Amino acid sequence: MSVVSTILYFLITIIILVFVHEFGHFIAAKLCRMRVDKFYLFFDFFNLRIFRFTKGETEYGIGLFPLGGYVKVAGMIDESMDKDFVDKPPQPWEYRSKPVWQRMIVITAGVAMNILLALVIFYFINLFQPKSRIESTVIGYVSSGSVASRFGLEQGDRIISVNGKPVEFWDEIRAGIFIDGMGEDARIKFERNGSVSEVLIPKENLTELGERSFGIFPDMQPVIEQVLPEKPAGKTGLQKGDVIIEANGIPIKHSQQFVDVIKSNPNSDINFKWMRDGNIMSSTVRPDPDSTIGIAIGKYTGKVRTEEYNLITAMPQGFKDMWHYGFVLFVKSMWKIIKGDIAFSKAVGGPVKIAQFAGQSAESGLFSFLGFMAMLSITLAIINILPFPALDGGHFMFLLYEAVFRKPVPHKVQIAVQNAGFIILMLFMLFVVYNDIMHI
Repeated sequence: MSVVSTILYFLITIIILVFVHEFGHFIAAKLCRMRVDKFYLFFDFFNLRIFRFTKGETEYGIGLFPLGGYVKVAGMIDESMDKDFVDKPPQPWEYRSKPVWQRMIVITAGVAMNILLALVIFYFINLFQPKSRIESTVIGYVSSGSVASRFGLEQGDRIISVNGKPVEFWDEIRAGIFIDGMGEDARIKFERNGSVSEVLIPKENLTELGERSFGIFPDMQPVIEQVLPEKPAGKTGLQKGDVIIEANGIPIKHSQQFVDVIKSNPNSDINFKWMRDGNIMSSTVRPDPDSTIGIAIGKYTGKVRTEEYNLITAMPQGFKDMWHYGFVLFVKSMWKIIKGDIAFSKAVGGPVKIAQFAGQSAESGLFSFLGFMAMLSITLAIINILPFPALDGGHFMFLLYEAVFRKPVPHKVQIAVQNAGFIILMLFMLFVVYNDIMHI
């Protein structure tokens, strides 16, 4: 995917997530009759902004720094560093003059909106995209030099369980190794020629998780499913439905086998043949610098279980997906980072990594992109509710103190804590951006 497209999908993702979050604060403040001084997408540090306009009592704008956004509610001590109102009598429209329960609603409304967005996305994904599950656990191909090949897994092995959990579908194998088992050793029990064996793959060998690096795939026929006309494959005349039969003199039996040939020959011409309507055709293709030729390849011809949902049943499934792929996955990942099972530098990403994932998910289709956005929305919600100064959770802790002890935290303490927290967050963000760049 081009740099321009990657940036575009990053901006679409961030604008939607930030707008939804800040709109939650905005609408909650309005409903509680608080005055909103500012509503900004992105930060306008040093008054650097793309544009702004004022309507009523609120200034709306887009800042120059795409690191988040903010809603400035009158009479609230926050990261804006505004404290001129502290020594003045509280006004009826100010945040500080409202009951604690109303202020709690305003503070948590952004998190609630991010959770709602994720639920809506998962609901519509389940409603419009049936779940297709491959009813096989037989390995159809093992990439040469991959982790799986080094530890002895072979084509034709039938996987019985992953980390002690029995598997019936191929997606359960993926989840067991790449999601549930992230940062852990992988114990894979399999059957070969009637005998059952088990292989233990230490976590040190699983630092780059993904099907290509791990190296096992179900039986996928090398059928072209999509061709991008402006890419190298499109220029050779390849069409949807063509079957690749040979590449650089190697007979192609599996879709991933053809992908491996492409990936292993960057900036080199590849001679290949394909079958169309019983006729053999041939051409030469040179992959783009990112080692792609602009195709989607692979068709499973075995038994597939399709699960469809209607307007009613899509809702509980949406809740289930949001809980598993959002909350459970995030909490597990954070715990494994704390334990040291997952390297912090590889697990935590900032704007650059988000842009890369946004572009990759968009390239895989609309539902893939929406799923990525939903999981990112849950992540944003969880991070924001953490009890850290300058985050929504930090504000909530001040309100909780006030509710328990019947008096607010002194203004000077709030200001000092908020400012310190904001500076730490900005330094952390700079570190994350640096880490992203170093791992490009």
